[in-house]
Amino acid sequence: MASVAFIGLGVMGYPMAGHIATAGHDVTVYNRTTAKAEQWAKQYDGRFKSTPADAAKDCEFVFACVGNDDDLRKITIGKDGAFASMSKGAIFIDNTTASATVARELSEHAAKKKFDFLDAPVSGGQAGAENGVLTVMIGGDEAIFEKAKPVIDCYAKKAGLMGPVGSGQLTKMVNQICIAGLVQGLAEGIHFAQKAGLDVETVISAISGGAAQSWQMENRWKTMNNGEYEHGFAVDWMRKDLGIVLAEGRENQSHLPVTALVDQFYSEVQKMGGNRWDTSSLLARLNRE
Repeated sequence: MASVAFIGLGVMGYPMAGHIATAGHDVTVYNRTTAKAEQWAKQYDGRFKSTPADAAKDCEFVFACVGNDDDLRKITIGKDGAFASMSKGAIFIDNTTASATVARELSEHAAKKKFDFLDAPVSGGQAGAENGVLTVMIGGDEAIFEKAKPVIDCYAKKAGLMGPVGSGQLTKMVNQICIAGLVQGLAEGIHFAQKAGLDVETVISAISGGAAQSWQMENRWKTMNNGEYEHGFAVDWMRKDLGIVLAEGRENQSHLPVTALVDQFYSEVQKMGGNRWDTSSLLARLNRE
């Protein structure tokens, strides 16, 4: 069993760290809000520390799942950051959805200090984290990936190496591009069915076995049809992710017209007060009077 630190105990990190501890690893956690770290340590019979540096000291693997690039820099290379105390030969695994730029930047910092770095954003949402069935998209060296994979597997149903450092984040961007288009299409389909006077359940039953089927349709049509938007990834976080996507698209000169449009639709949802609604709330925008 490995000595592990986990930094960031939000809706994703808290259960992810829990799965690692439940698998028998020796886990120390850090969270900006100390009360949540105390709660985690009590629930999983682990330890908590007051700084990322203290949590990471002497650990073989250090995981992080925080909000954005700035948060990530703060807990790694900022004051009392994890990179200040990590051991030579240790591995830092970043589960944050962040930019490929910050992944490459932090990998360079790690190399100078003689430890390794993997960018490893996840997909599957809060339910996936709680059930330990996340998909993890990883960038880094293959030998380092193989060394870290048994611990990553504690909270994942699938973990794959996408290429060199940064490739995990780029793959997560592809994931978010696809989701944005799918949710908008589903929202428009349900909106059309409602306006046409069709029974939405009957319609979904008919089309979900064919080419229109998707995870979003299978898992979100019913709550969308009921106007319930408290069941997944928040609009604020999706806009953060799409901002990363669009910035990267400008750099690599890819054309993302649908993604840019859906990002603007989400800004309208925010103006409706839907910052914490889940991403399927694109339907609420279509149904507003």
